Amino acid sequence: MRKMTDVRSENCSGLRKISPVILRSPESGGDTLGPVAPQADNDDQLIELWLHGRPRHTQRAYRREVQRFLVNVEKPLRSIKLSDIQAYTDSIPSCLKDSSVKRALSAIKSLFAFGFRLGYLTFDIGRAMKLPTFRDELADRILSETDVLRIISLEPHPRNRAILLTLYAGGFRVSEICSLKWRHLQERDSTGQITVYGKGGKTRTVLMPQSVWEAVMKLRDSESPEAPVFRSRKKGHLDESAVWRIVKKASERAGIDKDVSCHWFRHAHASHALDRGCPIHLVQATLGHSSISTTGRYLHARPTDSSGNYLPM
Repeated sequence: MRKMTDVRSENCSGLRKISPVILRSPESGGDTLGPVAPQADNDDQLIELWLHGRPRHTQRAYRREVQRFLVNVEKPLRSIKLSDIQAYTDSIPSCLKDSSVKRALSAIKSLFAFGFRLGYLTFDIGRAMKLPTFRDELADRILSETDVLRIISLEPHPRNRAILLTLYAGGFRVSEICSLKWRHLQERDSTGQITVYGKGGKTRTVLMPQSVWEAVMKLRDSESPEAPVFRSRKKGHLDESAVWRIVKKASERAGIDKDVSCHWFRHAHASHALDRGCPIHLVQATLGHSSISTTGRYLHARPTDSSGNYLPM
């Protein structure tokens, strides 16, 4: 039985290079060079391997960014230099949101790293690529408790109001809301819990407040566990764009002069829970954050104290 070892080295520029793969044969006691099966035959195949298994929305966004990049540089991946990436970065329109720019460059960086790990690319060019830093605008996207409750209370449609309540109370992503089936909801005494399969392939279960649970259960008109919780007019799952329109219209009805999105309810959930003394690890578990530092951003976005309060002002 032969054991394969993958040997990598770094050159003076900091870019990693793949050394020949050594196949060690314990029987012979020596080292022999052996062929390694290519994992991808062309750029398109590499991109499909890179996208495989990612969430549908991530696949769509990353594919769009990479295709835009390749059309711009007009070169196959193996011929692209760091200067090509830098030139593309400089060409990105300044009118784009910071988050859009970061997503575009992160996708490119991720693809080159993946191609290098598979041995398709000789160097990980993206490793030398510096992602730009941007102002953290999280604080601008956190609604007050009064605004959130006004948005919800002024929504006249029972289904839409239940959607808003669930987004806020569960801190769910819009994709998680739209994919809910009745089998994902379980009774818990006078209330219940909702289980979602979220970003990064993580499953989490969130206990619902009684008032929210009752508002959702009033929508049930089917005994089938596979029926969607939030149905469209065609009796299927609501499309995400439909939920976005519901949120936009509800915020306008409440007189909120901001471009409110579904994700703002997730931000509000985290911020308001922390403001009211909820342990940060519980907020992390509810939202499905992989790191406590991600949840901690909400503490920095809305601090409850400042060192300035301790100065002799």
